[in-house]
Amino acid sequence: MFGVTRTGRWGSVAQTTHCREGEAGYNVSLEGTMGDTQRSQTISTDNQRVASQVARKSRGGEGPPLLVKESSLVRVKMLAEADPNMVFSSLAHRIDLFLLKKSFRQLRKNESTGVDKITAKQYGRDLDANLYNLYQRLRRGQYVASPVKRVWLEKEDGKMRPIGIPALEDKIVQKAVTTLLGIVYEPLFHDFSHAFRPGRSQHKALSELRDKCYKLNTNWILSADITGLFDNIDHQLLREAIKRRVSDGGILRLIGKWLNAGVSEDGEIVYPEKGTPQGGVVSPMLSNIFLHYFLDEWYVKEVEPRMEGKCFLIRFADDFIMGFQLESDVKRLMEVLPKRFSSFKLDLHPEKTRLVPFGKPAQNGKPGGTFDFLGFTFYWGKSLKGNWAIKKQTARKRRNRFMRSQWRWCKENRHEPVKLQHETLCSKLRGFYQCFGVRSNFKVLEVVYEYTQKAWRRWLGERDRDGYISHEDFNKILETFPLPLPRIVHNI
Repeated sequence: MFGVTRTGRWGSVAQTTHCREGEAGYNVSLEGTMGDTQRSQTISTDNQRVASQVARKSRGGEGPPLLVKESSLVRVKMLAEADPNMVFSSLAHRIDLFLLKKSFRQLRKNESTGVDKITAKQYGRDLDANLYNLYQRLRRGQYVASPVKRVWLEKEDGKMRPIGIPALEDKIVQKAVTTLLGIVYEPLFHDFSHAFRPGRSQHKALSELRDKCYKLNTNWILSADITGLFDNIDHQLLREAIKRRVSDGGILRLIGKWLNAGVSEDGEIVYPEKGTPQGGVVSPMLSNIFLHYFLDEWYVKEVEPRMEGKCFLIRFADDFIMGFQLESDVKRLMEVLPKRFSSFKLDLHPEKTRLVPFGKPAQNGKPGGTFDFLGFTFYWGKSLKGNWAIKKQTARKRRNRFMRSQWRWCKENRHEPVKLQHETLCSKLRGFYQCFGVRSNFKVLEVVYEYTQKAWRRWLGERDRDGYISHEDFNKILETFPLPLPRIVHNI
């Protein structure tokens, strides 16, 4: 246990304590630097046979041991909360059988398969044996990260976004590492960081944004978006950020394997020199760690103390909003913000980064500008009592994209049984209400509801020989298969 003081790109750091928590025997074979190897040694047939024999002996020849004992992460959590400057040098041995099984159960089972084409259902048929085999490969350093399968999804502006789908075993191990990193880093993350954290959500970020604008008398909003964060994070800078809190070679090497595993698309594998696949289980945690040191800590220690007026920052993944009371503070920040991003090899999106006047209008005045955040458009409007209030509604691009998807789905599935169509449309509408069912947004919910009815009626009519279904006949269908009515889900 010893102390060090570091300075450099990330700024000055208080004295840190290096802690080797627990026994380190399990992570000896995993030690190394992140990215020092592109592919680990594949497990041989002999090693598989040895692992199988050991597993059978542990249960009297009946197979791998039962996974019933929970590993305790309480000590790690206590150390992380007690000392924010502690550097953990021994964590990889915490990836045991129980944590792997817990991680498997926490995965979404309906996701698409990766390059291994193995579904969670197939893997779960002999779950204990499969996890035991995976555990042995992790212990011996024989775990191999598979390339990430890339698919493309449409964005609100019509452009396509690359999404990575890891292989199932990679998802399991990534989830286990994410759990460990979450315990270690959660005490460090600031309250204004809301993405991919327990107890926080999109709607809490929206509520906090509205409250901050009121309480701090905000007159200017800087709405910013980082250009391709997940595709452009520099691997070396990411490693530097992680090592400020976790220096365990086993964890760093696993992360390096995933970053260097390559991306598979149309049968070809490429090996990007930067970025972490968006859609990977561990990617949100890695981006949160990187942005914590690169943006959040910089704002708290360097920006906020130098502002003459009140200000705030709210971040959700790579989208962030900064509010200012004084215009002079905004201009000072805009002089240094691009330089800060450039020093970390990132850029602000030129179209999505805007400075908006957002002060409270005079009683008989006109409202200023509007801005978008997390799929909502924020604006000043009159309340029922005639006072100015900050309101929000679904952003036009997000609303139009959802309605286009409803129309397309009804067209492509018009020959399916009406009951099946009804169940899917109900699920889609409930999901939209759950996301966008907030105060002052009810009218948009009604528009989406009525458009879904219109699309359903239009394409159900294609099943008729006349190519048309009357209002009376469609209303009879709705009596049997009613669509969920719009409702406000969140009182924010």
